[in-house]
Amino acid sequence: MATADPRLEMSEAGGCVRLRLVGLAEAEGATLQEAADDLVRRVLLIAIAFRSSGIGPVSPECPLDIALLDFVLELGEIAARDRDIRPRLFSGEYSQ
Repeated sequence: MATADPRLEMSEAGGCVRLRLVGLAEAEGATLQEAADDLVRRVLLIAIAFRSSGIGPVSPECPLDIALLDFVLELGEIAARDRDIRPRLFSGEYSQ
């Protein structure tokens, strides 16, 4: 099982904070908190969609990043237990 978490990047320009979970989602807000809240919403939607649909590797023509898929499925499991995904989502490597 792959264990690498996606890289979290942050940038700021023109009074807007942008967070990017590389390969998965981007979000922005006027503050870091707003951007983080937006990122959590976006990632939760993805994780719930994967969990409810059973999406997985479908063909060699459509390669998936297995580590990223594992990460999304793990977040879906956390959400399914009605727990906050923030500690897991933001515990990975951070780069600016």
